[in-house]
Parts: sequence; structure tokens; C-alpha cells
Amino acid sequence: MTVETPVVEMTNISISFPGVKALDEVSFRMFPGEVHSLMGENGAGKSTLIKALTGVYSIDSGTITLAGAPVSFAGPAQAQEAGISTVYQEVNLLTNLSVAENIMLGREPRRFGAIDWRATRKRAGELLTRLNLDIDPASLLGSHSLAVQQLVAIARSLDVQAKVLVLDEPTSSLDADEVTELFRVIRSLKEEGVAILFVSHFLDQVYEISDRLTVFRNGKLVGEYLTEEILRIDLVQKMIGKEITLLDDLQKKTHDQSVADDEGETPLLQAIGLGRKGAIEPFDLRIYEGEVVGFAGLLGSGRTELARILSGIDRPDAGTLTIDGKKSRFRTPRAALGRGVAYSSENRKAEGVVEDLTVRDNIVLALQADRGWFKRIPKKRQDELAASYIQALNIRPANPDALVKNLSGGNQQKVLLARWLAVAPRLLILDEPTRGIDVGAKAEIQKLVVDLAENGMSVVFISAELEEVLRLSHRIAIMRDRRMVADIDNDDVSVDSLLAIIADGSVADEGAADEGAADEGPKGDGTATAPAIEAPASATPPSATPASATPPSATSESGKPASGTPLTGVRK
Repeated sequence: MTVETPVVEMTNISISFPGVKALDEVSFRMFPGEVHSLMGENGAGKSTLIKALTGVYSIDSGTITLAGAPVSFAGPAQAQEAGISTVYQEVNLLTNLSVAENIMLGREPRRFGAIDWRATRKRAGELLTRLNLDIDPASLLGSHSLAVQQLVAIARSLDVQAKVLVLDEPTSSLDADEVTELFRVIRSLKEEGVAILFVSHFLDQVYEISDRLTVFRNGKLVGEYLTEEILRIDLVQKMIGKEITLLDDLQKKTHDQSVADDEGETPLLQAIGLGRKGAIEPFDLRIYEGEVVGFAGLLGSGRTELARILSGIDRPDAGTLTIDGKKSRFRTPRAALGRGVAYSSENRKAEGVVEDLTVRDNIVLALQADRGWFKRIPKKRQDELAASYIQALNIRPANPDALVKNLSGGNQQKVLLARWLAVAPRLLILDEPTRGIDVGAKAEIQKLVVDLAENGMSVVFISAELEEVLRLSHRIAIMRDRRMVADIDNDDVSVDSLLAIIADGSVADEGAADEGAADEGPKGDGTATAPAIEAPASATPPSATPASATPPSATSESGKPASGTPLTGVRK
């Protein structure tokens, strides 16, 4: 049996940044016509390896070969010319330009020295059709959802005759039908001999589409495995370096908590007939102190629109909102923050972290804005806050002076969470806080939500993963077509019953739940593949015991605990 030569081979690659060794003599290879998944926790080195391959980062040591020839790219443009095309986790497109302009930017057809706009739109339309995406190439990119923008980024990558296609979290903003279409395109490219690097934290997707896996941990290579030969539980343990049982305990812990919602108690927040024309139909909602309310629904169902109204980003044009029984009207997010309502956006790049600021600056940003820019937080207090949240949320690298743009996506998400916890909100609205987050970090954030609720904070938890919503929520508001169609207690609710309500308002038969063997990977197709490799035991990094995910106790400026929020930072 003949084994093909790798189209990409990276050998003993090392990269260091100030205070952290991002990659430590790791090796990686890709074969033509294979889908290869790169696995590991946030901060494991996945994005760093991709950026080394595509010329974004220079390597300190090691070698890279493409089709057997040594290469060294000075930037992504050189890598693209050599046949390596990349779609990064965050959509890096120009929302003020048209779809066609984004797809063809830098490669526009020309006629008599000028851009041929008709040919540009025609070529863009052909690429969109290849993805089964029915949108006008002349339409403004910013008018489309994040999911559509992600597909446009992928369409742009397909315009290059790539030998290697790198997809970094390509499905993070896609619904199930869009994922199916993307996988169809991936399989088609695979048949054409393209090597595809697929990075995703969705294990079901990894096992569905991947032929081979490589696992990194703490910047080191753990091993390379054929997907069909490694069980999911073994994969997770290799990724995090230990067995993970935390998620199994969280749902029981949540259900054991009692949240008073009798008629004699005043809700922390109550919406009556609240709505905004064109965004969300009028809805009623109550949120009690110490309660986690999950928002469930498909992409575009109105979950984010509802959250934006509650947090003062968008103004309602109907209904009333009360806080502690008193009528409130949030004209700005700062007004909402003044009443203890904080919102963490799903789009952490555009509406969340400030990439050119340090970890410390990002953590204290909202607190400083809340106090006013003329009442500066003392440097010593900034250092204390940053150090406490870096430890509490296990932010890596543990360096408050690190620029946020150099952190992995998961650690950027933790920095964003630290920012809002630092203002000690009474209601924290989390919009897709675990999107693009690995298994270990996901468990830490979910544990944080449960701990916050235990200590009296109210949380709105929005996630496309219904299992997460069920695991953490006391009650679930179900959205469909920008309407709240149900508000139910999370009492023996299943994913099937949630899906039934989302689909048509009925309750699914509990006996119809899937009973598939969750721990088994897909069967092989009998094709010849290169054998898997695993790092020797001595090369496997030791298991790291993460810091507690419980944030520091909140204190007022006088040093006394902040009322009702012992698990958050300073408010005033």
C-alpha cells in the first residue's frame, strides 16, 4: 500500500512571544484529499500554527515544506500565491463594501485597465451559487447576518486555486442547514485533491467531516490520530490532559438550586409587551434574582434582538420595562449599566474586546466608563483587578500587559467576561459566550454561570447549543421568527422537546431521543491513509490544574463586600 507524500509538512516548529512559548517544537502534516482537524483547548497553539503556516508569524526554529519544497512566507499574500488559502475564526471582511467586492477584492477582472464590475459580480455570483447561497452579489455585506458573512469569506477563499484550504472555526456562526451545505462543499474540494485544515470545537462536526486529527496542548504536540480510531472521550482527555466530569455535575447543581418566583416576589427585571418594530415582536419576560434564564432558538430567531433591547442597545417602541418593580427606560447601554444590567456581545471582535489594548486595559474599561473618565481608577487597583480575574478565569498567558490581539479567541472571551464581572452587574446577559470555545474553557465558563447564580446574580444565557441551555437554565424562553413562543420551567425538558417547540410549538416524544453511540467515531471508508502518530509519553505535556473559575469577591471602594454580588468585581 502506497502512502502519499504530505502536501504540507511542518517539523519542530517553535514560536515565542513575550512571556509565553506559543509553540514548542511541534510537528504537523497534511495530505492531499484529506480533511485534517487541529484540536486543542484555547491557547493550545492552534491559531499560532495556522498563522505560522500562512506567513502571519515568523517561526523561531523548524522547517515548513509545501509539496516537498521548503517555503518561508513573508505574509499571507505570498502563502495565498503558493496555494494556501485561509478563512479565520473572526470574519475579516469589509462590511461597507458589496458582497462581490469582498469576494473579488484584489483579484477583480479588468477591462482596458479598469475594473470590470459586471464580470466581478458574475464571478462572485458563481462562487455564491457553488455554496448554494442565494444573495445579490451587489448587496452591501453589512446588511447580511454574521452567518452569511462567514459564507462570503469562504466563497472568497474558493476563488483561489488552493492546494490547501484552512478553515478556522468556519461553522461558528452557521445554522444546521448552512453547516450541511458547507460540508458538501468541503467534500467536493476534498475529491478534487485539496487538503483541508478544519478547526472546530464542535466534536460532532469534527467526527463527521474529518479524516485525521492532530492534538495540541499548552503549545506542545500530543499526537496525530485517524479519526475513526480514537473515541471521543479519549480525544477530550488528550486535549485537556485530564478526565472531565464537570459538565455532568452542572445540570444537577442547577436543578438543585431553588429560585423563588412566587407571586409575592418582585422580579429583578420584568418586561410587559416590550418590542421593537422590525426587530422583535412584543414579549413578556420575568427574571428573578439568582436565576439563569436561557434563550433558545435557531439562528435569526430573535435571541440577540431581545437581549439588545433588555440592555439598552436598541430602544423598544412598545411595552414597559421595570427593575425592582420601578419603571425604567434604557436610552443607552450606559443607562442600563447604571441599573445593573450588562451585556456581553456575541461579536466579541466588533463589539467586545479592543484588540490593541492590553488585558488589563480591557478588563477595567467598562468600570472606568461607569465611573467617568475624570475619576481614574488608581493603577494599583487596576493591577489588583487584572491579576484577580486573570487567575479566576484562567486567562492565558497570565500577563496583564499582553495585547489582547495576541490571545486566542477563547482567552479573548474570558477577558470580555472579566470586564463585565468587574462592574458587578445584577443581571449579566451573555450572548453566545462559548462560541468557538474548547471543551475545557467551555466547562469553566459554564461553571462560572452556575456560581454567579448561586451567589445571587441573574444571568441571561444565549446559546445555539441547546444542551448548554438545558444544562444551565432554570427557565427557558424559546424564540421563533423573532417572537417569544414559549417561556417554560426547565423541569425534565429534553433537546427533542425544545426542538419541537422551536419547530411548531408541540412537545416531542421523550422516547424518540437518539440513542446513538456517542463515544464512537465514524467508520472508515477503506481508503489508504498514512498511519497516525503520537508523541512519546515523555513529550506529552503534564496535566495542568486550572485555576478556579470562580471570580474574586466584589468589594466596594471602602473595602466592604458589594451587596448581592460577592462573585464580581468593583462597581463604584
